Order: sequence, then structure tokens, then C-alpha cells
Amino acid sequence: MKEHGEGGRIINVSSTGGFRAGGGLGTYSVSKAAIIMLTQVCAKEWGVDGIRVNCIAPGLIKTEFSRALWDNEAALKNSRAQSPLRRIGEPDEMAGACVYFASEASSFTTGQTLILDGGGLA
Repeated sequence: MKEHGEGGRIINVSSTGGFRAGGGLGTYSVSKAAIIMLTQVCAKEWGVDGIRVNCIAPGLIKTEFSRALWDNEAALKNSRAQSPLRRIGEPDEMAGACVYFASEASSFTTGQTLILDGGGLA
């Protein structure tokens, strides 16, 4: 991106686990927090080159990776109860945030992490 001189956009994917430690998932939380900081550092260093770096931090999304959390009825019930929207997210609900960060609509946005968790961290 820097070499072609036209700027660019990078969208990192973290997790709400980067903002709140999860029991038994310490390494996961630390790695997701590191992605949030990496986003900020790269945004600061590469902004001068027109490269914007942002991040999304999904909560529980119905993906294969998180199947153990939503395929278990008790765990799903607990997740829904903790969410103001009373549901978990769908993968396609992440797309709008990525489109925003990739588009000119976010031309003055860099170094930011958008939490997409149905209000779970509220």
C-alpha cells in the first residue's frame, strides 16, 4: 500500500474478548486485545501514507468457530439473557461495519475499533 502511494484501508478483526476477560479464555482475550492495540499503532504510523487501519470487535456470532457457545442450549440462553437485544449475531451483520471502514464514508476514521455485540458490553 505504501509503495503504490494511493493509501489504503486495513480492517482487523478482534473480539469483545479483547475488552473483557473470559473465564478459561485468557490467551484468546490477550490476543484480541493485542489486535486492538495493533490497530491503533498501525493507524498512527501509517496515517501519513494515507493508510487507514480500523477494527471490528464482534461479540458472539453464529459461526462455526463459536458453535460450542450457541449449539449448547444453556450457553445460548445465557448469552441471549446478557444481551440487550436478547439474541446473538449473524455473520452477515458484520458486513456493514466492514463496508463502512472500507469506503470513503469513513475517510476521517482510523485507529478505531467498532464493537458489534448487540449491546453486550453496554
